[in-house]
Amino acid sequence: MLTFNIRGENIEVTQAIRDYVEKRISKLEKYFENSVTATAHVNLKVYPNKDAKVEVTIPLPYLTLRAEETSPDLYASIDLVTDKLERQIRKYKTKINRKSREKGLKNLEFTSEDVNEAAAAPDSNESDLDVVRTKRISLKPMDNEEAILQMDMLGHDFFIYEDADTNGISIVYRRNDGRYGLIEASDE
Repeated sequence: MLTFNIRGENIEVTQAIRDYVEKRISKLEKYFENSVTATAHVNLKVYPNKDAKVEVTIPLPYLTLRAEETSPDLYASIDLVTDKLERQIRKYKTKINRKSREKGLKNLEFTSEDVNEAAAAPDSNESDLDVVRTKRISLKPMDNEEAILQMDMLGHDFFIYEDADTNGISIVYRRNDGRYGLIEASDE
């Protein structure tokens, strides 16, 4: 079951806007188990040039969904961001099920995966070494393909996870050439 945290910047969130957001994003619930409860964090922003930006983040026990869209119409932006989130879910579900078939496992249900977000580090000024934000993450076991998919879905340049095969900490990252790199931590 989804609950909503809807806030507006430079716009008053009217009941009509709230109802439309809840109606559109609630359609994603069909992909979740009935026992899953999550909060959809929705940020609506209107710029001086009249463009409307909609950002949605839905942290789940097994996945963090995040998307944003900007268009001249607020309602169109809501539709576009919902469509983008649905494509992310389908892509993730297809990849997970394909991977389980390749390994000869029973098809995994999308809702049984246990993947967690690792947030990107905040931007920092090289001359200022003060830590301005600390974020704690819970590392969940996965392989590097799942970690790359999660990183891409979050729009980050790197992702920290526990390698399911070695039980060690690993980091996947996007290289300047567009391909991916892997860093494996060791005790040595």
